Parts: sequence; C-alpha cells; structure tokens
Amino acid sequence: MTSAAKALLVLALRGPCFALSGDAPEILRIFPTSGPEGTRVEIVGRNLERTTVVSFGAANSAFKAISPEKLIAIVPHHALTSTITVSSGEGHASSPFPFVILNDPRIPEEVGYKAGYVNPDGAPPGFRAVMLWGIAIADTRIAGFESATVGVARTQLSCRIDGAEVILNDDAGKLRGGLYRRDPWFAGNQAEPMPHSYDAAKPAVILQVGQRADRVWHFWSASPRATIPPGKLEGCTVKALVKISEGALLQVGMDYWRNATVPYAPGNNHEAGVSNWYFPSERWQEAVFSDIGGPLF
Repeated sequence: MTSAAKALLVLALRGPCFALSGDAPEILRIFPTSGPEGTRVEIVGRNLERTTVVSFGAANSAFKAISPEKLIAIVPHHALTSTITVSSGEGHASSPFPFVILNDPRIPEEVGYKAGYVNPDGAPPGFRAVMLWGIAIADTRIAGFESATVGVARTQLSCRIDGAEVILNDDAGKLRGGLYRRDPWFAGNQAEPMPHSYDAAKPAVILQVGQRADRVWHFWSASPRATIPPGKLEGCTVKALVKISEGALLQVGMDYWRNATVPYAPGNNHEAGVSNWYFPSERWQEAVFSDIGGPLF
C-alpha cells in the first residue's frame, strides 16, 4: 500500500474532521465599550482571523479581521445595547459585557439612521446610474421649531472612475423632492408634493421644515439621474451647500440604480449609505457623503 493510500485510510477510519476546541474564537476585550451607530469597535481576542459573522445582538456588523488577535467591527444600523458575538466555523464567542448604544441625543428617536454609514456592498453588477439625495426635518423638542428652515444652495454629485473624479450633477438653486411619513420613518414610501420657496439673493431653495414637522422633507438632484461613465468605479461623493436654522437638521446620501431611467421599485435601487447628521449653524456649511473606500475600519 502506498503512503498516500495509507493516509486516506487513516482519514476514513477517523471519520469527519472537527477543529480542535482551541481553534474556537475568544473575545478578551472590546474598545470602546459604548458609542452610537457607526462606531468603530476594536475587538481583541484569540482565533479571530476566520471570523465569518460579527453581530451586536441580532444585528450583523460590517467587520474586518486585522490579525488572529484583533478585528474591527462597525456598530450596525438599529443596533441595541447588547453583547458582541463573533462566529466562525470553529465556534462562537461573546463579549464579557454588553456594548452600550449611546446615540447623539440631538437626533430624534424616530429617525431611521442615527449616524452615518457606508453600505459594505458596493454598486451591484448592472447598476450603472446614481442619484444624490438629502433629508431635512424639524426637531419638535426645540422652542420655535415652527420657524425652522433648511436652505439648499447647491448640490453636486461626482464619481471616481479609473482614478479620476468625474462630476455628474452640479445644480445651483434648484432641487426636487417630496414629503414622506416621519413616524414610522418613511412608512409606505408615498410622498406629498414638497413646498419650497426661492431665495434669489443666494440663490437657494428654502425648505420650511417647521411648517410640516410631521414629515420628512426628502429632496434629490434637480438634474436627471446620472449614468455612471464606463470604467472602474471606486465610488461616488455627494456635496450639498446648506444653511440649517435652529430647530432643523439634515443628512445627505445617495443610491445606485439599475439605469438612468428605470422608475422606483423594490430591487431597482441600492442605497450606498448616508452621512452623519448636520446641525444648525449661522453660516452656510457643506454636507458631504462618500462611499469611496467603503466602510472606514
């Protein structure tokens, strides 16, 4: 009998192979121990390099294994205070104590995304269009919120193609949008017309968000949805020049689409992510979101 045949016979007699218990993952510590959605959490332990899933309670996280002793996880959307669990083919391990979710108290509870995030899944194959968007709301906890406004002077969308930045949309003093249900957040996804006024001095579109504090003021590019040029897509960037009054707040983000003309329908768009919230300022400020580089581990 050849040596190779002997080896096969030994494996057959042993039956199915199981990893040694010492190969199971182990969590020794986490840092930080609290934070909002989107927090970068360092997990230190043993046998972490084969991790396939990291979860905060029932919510799975985007993560990156740095070494057998360390991985980085991003606190996921809708996470609740809970232990962190890492899983691999060799077993599971949970943190010795819960990670405490501490979202920014300036953000109303019903808001969908309490902090910025980048979708770890990039534009799906065949999705060759992209559109920027923003959401503005009033904070009814602030005295005088009825007068809250958000001014939008400019919106710009660019994508990095073959290493070069290509501007696809660049609109000044104009936008489109609708009013969507706020509680539950975007429930039904059916819009009312979005009222707005125009400040010719800036120029800028003025959203009187305090007058309809029960709605999400969801706006998007005035230009048609853009087709992504041929080439290697590294990601896209949204910029909006905005002025946010007391009692208002704003986020910007973007979606990838199958093409530039297909209408909205489930499966026809892919959310790339959303920025952190931007808060009131006496000055105009630039709100930015980008998915270039993916989640920042």
